[in-house]
Amino acid sequence: ALATVIGQIVSLVTALIFHIKFNTEIVKKLRYKKPDMKIIKGIYSIGLPAIIAQALMSIMTYGMNVILGSVSVDAVTAYGLYYKVQQFFLFAAFGMRDAITPVISYAHGMADKARIKNGIKYGMLYTLIIMALGTILIEIFAVPLGEMFSLSGNSLRLCTDAMRIITISFVFAGANIAFQGIFQAIDGGLQSLIVSLLRQLVLVLPVAWGFSLLVLGGAPDMLMWWVFPIAEAISALVSVIFMIRLNKTKI
Repeated sequence: ALATVIGQIVSLVTALIFHIKFNTEIVKKLRYKKPDMKIIKGIYSIGLPAIIAQALMSIMTYGMNVILGSVSVDAVTAYGLYYKVQQFFLFAAFGMRDAITPVISYAHGMADKARIKNGIKYGMLYTLIIMALGTILIEIFAVPLGEMFSLSGNSLRLCTDAMRIITISFVFAGANIAFQGIFQAIDGGLQSLIVSLLRQLVLVLPVAWGFSLLVLGGAPDMLMWWVFPIAEAISALVSVIFMIRLNKTKI
């Protein structure tokens, strides 16, 4: 906990130093620091979906742990370990999303359709490549990754199943993450929020609860992991529909 706090403080101080030293085009005198509600509203219209998406991730994780706990303790352990592994690739996708959003947003402000389309094309392509690579690596090394956490027996089997089944959703998840950044960049904050709600709440927890009842009734326990490919695939389809509509109205 202490290391986390120190890390946050050092990061803040470093960011302030870089801002003061390198952002020379920004006037830093206090008398110019006047709140502008129009600008604040614009910032939150873009940032609010991202804020909610981060909160939903915690809610989804807690909800899944409760649901999996009704099935078995081993299922909770397997999901927790899988969650740590997936972060390596999800954070890379988040990084790509955060990179393409300002690029597309700038082009959108300049009404440069060619640059907008190039930003969407290459941002989506690179994100999908990252997630496809993650899928391949985890599918191949699922067992060694489970053994790295000293798992054995039923826990190892559940963790391996989780990795191999949930990673099927990686490409869909990558598309959804990229689409969310694109939507935010072209004034589609509501669409981004809807996709977040679908892929992290609406299509996950209710379906997971239903699958848990089936597992308790005798269905294979690996059924629980199919929640994620289903949720991400449906959300990706919704994202494509949103993208088609926004392409007509915003680009």
